[in-house]
Amino acid sequence: MNPERFGFIGLGQMGGPMAGNIAAKGFPLTVYDKAGTQGLAPEGAGLAADAPGVARAADTVFLSVPDGAVSGAVVDELIATADRRAGVVIDLSTIGPAAARENDAKCRAAGLTYVDAPVSGGQAGARAGTITVMLAGPKDVVEAHHDVLMGFAKNPFHVGETPGQGQAVKILNNFLSGTAMAATTEAVLYGLSQGLDMKTMLDVVNVSTGQNTATADKFPNRILTETFDAGFATALLTKDIRLFLDNAQAAGTPTRIGEAVTALWEDTNEALPGSDFTLIYKLLRDGDAAG
Repeated sequence: MNPERFGFIGLGQMGGPMAGNIAAKGFPLTVYDKAGTQGLAPEGAGLAADAPGVARAADTVFLSVPDGAVSGAVVDELIATADRRAGVVIDLSTIGPAAARENDAKCRAAGLTYVDAPVSGGQAGARAGTITVMLAGPKDVVEAHHDVLMGFAKNPFHVGETPGQGQAVKILNNFLSGTAMAATTEAVLYGLSQGLDMKTMLDVVNVSTGQNTATADKFPNRILTETFDAGFATALLTKDIRLFLDNAQAAGTPTRIGEAVTALWEDTNEALPGSDFTLIYKLLRDGDAAG
């Protein structure tokens, strides 16, 4: 059965809407965010002064933080909470397989169950409750959390029993997303050079074999409109693609495309600090980041 109380640490662009959906569905929720919980807390949620406060209030703690270093530090705080109520940590962050395995080992040694559970779907999906969650951990623990997962996600997948496997699915997904965005930019720019209309190209491609997430969503909704507001930072996508390349190289699988795509996004991130990742279109249009 479902645990009685939940906690949520990290109320940023993705975490805030996910926590809001959990609270809106009536699940008892206690939240904390280092940046300032008071102004970020969803309606109906209790406030904790720190991460240990969440561990003392909740049976299950969700994490949504920027990277492996932050995730590891929060896990250490939860472990060090001697009077904690929490027995399960579900980490929604994208931190890479190695960091997830390290968190799992630390949690197991301290009597906590760690579930590696990165998400995909962007800010819009987080707000709408339609994100995908890629869960790697004990099947019985995942199944026990079905109701709360469905409270903020449309597509929860149990991808494996071993933490790190969820990260593997997430980084390969974001590698494909970043590749689609970069490749679609080059394809559209070529078409424009031939006098073609962008919308017409997209209409054709989206009912043909070249259709992808960039042609179906990013270009018609963020680039054709010139809003460039997909809500996902170039820096975060670059981090995820670098994680994919590093892990693929460690696994000995092919990386020829991965190396080129990683270099392109690293150049883009350097040229456009603080940007939305859809702005790669303007950068490549106005001057190729790869030189």
